[in-house]
Amino acid sequence: MLTTDQLSLARQVDIVFKELSVELGGMTLGTVFIQIRNNIIGKFGIRHDPIAGRNGHLEEEDHGLSSEQIHSFRVMALEALKYKRYWTHGEISYEFAVKQGTVMIDAILESNYNMANLMIQRYPRVSTANTYKGSDLSS
Repeated sequence: MLTTDQLSLARQVDIVFKELSVELGGMTLGTVFIQIRNNIIGKFGIRHDPIAGRNGHLEEEDHGLSSEQIHSFRVMALEALKYKRYWTHGEISYEFAVKQGTVMIDAILESNYNMANLMIQRYPRVSTANTYKGSDLSS
């Protein structure tokens, strides 16, 4: 059995869209988000745009993305991965909306870095026993 660390990021994104397809079928706008750590997708989901309400009643959308629109969305999401370079931790957000029957997508790629890890990797401590190296001073 394959584990997520054995799957390419593109294959993981494909799995995300298959998992979200039913939910996307009930929406015409929102944001799909994917959180990535070590090039492995962890948390993902959809941020729904506000549900419209009038005269004290909330109304659910009576239609959402068609299967063809979901397929186009998935293809564009995979295409956007080509712009992810040099980072392994972050988030990708795909804002989507249906306008005049066409699904419109904006991809936002966010890289995350950790200063503590960077300092440890690039500037390891030489000695913690004596702060004043080369002198006779003791701590």
